Amino acid sequence: MRLELVDISKQYPAVKANDRVSLRVGPGQIHAVLGENGAGKSTLMKIIYGAVRPDEGEIRWNGERVQIASPAAARALGISMVYQHFSLFDTLTAAENVWLGLDKSLSLAEVSRRITEVAAVYGLEVDPLRPVHTLSVGERQRVEIVRALMTNPKLLILDEPTSVLTPQAVQTLFVTLRKLAAEGCSILYISHKLDEIRALCHHCTVLRGGKVTGEVDPTKETNASLSRLMIGAEPPQLQHREARAGAVVLEVKALSLAKEDPFGTSLEAISFEVRAGEVLGIAGVSGNGQQELMRALSGEDVRAPKGSIRLFDHDIAGDTPRRRRKEGLHFVPEERLGRGAVPTLSLAQNTLLTRTRAVGRGGWLRIGDVNALAEALIRRFFVRAGGPGSAAKSLSGGNLQKFIVGREIDADPKLLIVSQPTWGVDVGAAAQIRGELLSLRDNGCAVLVVSEELEELFEICDRLVVIAQGRVSPGVRTADVSVEKIGEWMSGLWQESPHPGPLPHAGEGGRSHAPA
Repeated sequence: MRLELVDISKQYPAVKANDRVSLRVGPGQIHAVLGENGAGKSTLMKIIYGAVRPDEGEIRWNGERVQIASPAAARALGISMVYQHFSLFDTLTAAENVWLGLDKSLSLAEVSRRITEVAAVYGLEVDPLRPVHTLSVGERQRVEIVRALMTNPKLLILDEPTSVLTPQAVQTLFVTLRKLAAEGCSILYISHKLDEIRALCHHCTVLRGGKVTGEVDPTKETNASLSRLMIGAEPPQLQHREARAGAVVLEVKALSLAKEDPFGTSLEAISFEVRAGEVLGIAGVSGNGQQELMRALSGEDVRAPKGSIRLFDHDIAGDTPRRRRKEGLHFVPEERLGRGAVPTLSLAQNTLLTRTRAVGRGGWLRIGDVNALAEALIRRFFVRAGGPGSAAKSLSGGNLQKFIVGREIDADPKLLIVSQPTWGVDVGAAAQIRGELLSLRDNGCAVLVVSEELEELFEICDRLVVIAQGRVSPGVRTADVSVEKIGEWMSGLWQESPHPGPLPHAGEGGRSHAPA
């Protein structure tokens, strides 16, 4: 056996993350670890990688008991890991980040060359000279994966590796992983995407509440049976009612912005609109201008030309984020930690980033109101946390996402812009978040969703546009286009010809799409 865990336990102050967990992985096996958010998956992987020390139990590597005291010790054994929350230094280049984890006998120039070679072999586009702070979430993930592959691992741990990859990139990654497995590399694969687990993995260990609740052959399971093992039930079916689009809420007209960063993407004559009572989706490969567009829409970048961004027909191109929130525009960024939430602050304190109703005259905080709001969000969105005083960084990725999305949904926005709404979120929580977005739409809110998961966009969106190389495609009703066609458009291959436009206004009839 390549890796064997025996009765591993880990207790944190508010929760027992792992409770006598046992797991076995053989050479060349792709082994899935499945569980809802907060089930203990990431903690278990960090124990294997030496980033967390277990309280009890033992780890055996190639049949011998070992103590993995640090990630460096894990790498010395041949264990590499790609974290869900990336472990990259923002001020360094991609090559410098990779170099930190490698044998220093290689020069930085040699590492840069090897990155380019490995990235080409595995179909993972990475520019070794780009500073990490200029990269999107998807691009950072590619750097992490390439860094892990360059160590020639005997065991590769992947925590939500496809959460921000396109369907084409996912298939390329699967070819890579199958090749690695065929060469004898063991792979521990964490994902909430049940179709991926069934298509890729040889074995599956299911965790619930920190305990092992089942071990199955995923190729012989259905999505429904895996869901029942993971969350005790099948995820609720979305109630996608017919869209009845109203007045234009957000209008983006001929928005062009030069890139601020040499590695960024310039926006070129971007035009689209979002109406009350509809969900508009923006599809695209990471790094094609999504970040720049979101900064312009949220107010972080106020260089937009006058009149290019209008909210309820008012020019907001030069307005600050606070002013835009007062007008009803709320925003969920793709980065949870650092932009969506301050890692070291409590959940209660993090509500104050965008919710100021608990701020009294003179700027005095009503602490009771702040805690009550956080507690209400925890209850409403089923966030697993130790309470309003829990630090944001103490939550699992999916639970923090539920809290951040919930914070903005609860603000009763007139326009909600959400980037990667269910990144790293389990099937039950993803269904809940998508259902909440549809409820907002049904109550007349305009919703703009940026996502690299086409399945998600087809499930919740009434119309779609595609962003590629800083340009946006014509809008198309989701019911009138295929996943394959949108995949082609994500390469910039659309014809500049008329396509089905906005949905019928309320009272004009029409139909909404059926989820693909």
